[in-house]
Amino acid sequence: MVRLRTDIFVQALIRRVSATGAFATVARKGALEAGALFIIVDRLDGRLDLYGPAPQSFFMDETEMPADRFFMPLVRESERGKIEERLVSESRFDPDLWVVEIEDREGRSFVAVSDSDASSGRP
Repeated sequence: MVRLRTDIFVQALIRRVSATGAFATVARKGALEAGALFIIVDRLDGRLDLYGPAPQSFFMDETEMPADRFFMPLVRESERGKIEERLVSESRFDPDLWVVEIEDREGRSFVAVSDSDASSGRP
């Protein structure tokens, strides 16, 4: 199944966020077609969350892979410094990554989040 280009997905995400009255911006622009997307959710109270792509290993085979992108929490209710550290680490692995920052008091990510909390990648 062909996946939606990252730049188009990001544009749609920003529109979805804006339609609810929250704010979103591209904090880092990566590869147009296939850059990995990370999402920072700023709850506007000092707590931030970081979501990243859910590993494809979450899906048994290609027939089970969703059409939409799935994300998983990487860092929850943390300070900006820890989020930035994690993004620096991720960018060493994938320099073409995207970062979208959402400001939402309710802490919504506006993307499909995996039920499995295999994140344990909390710093």
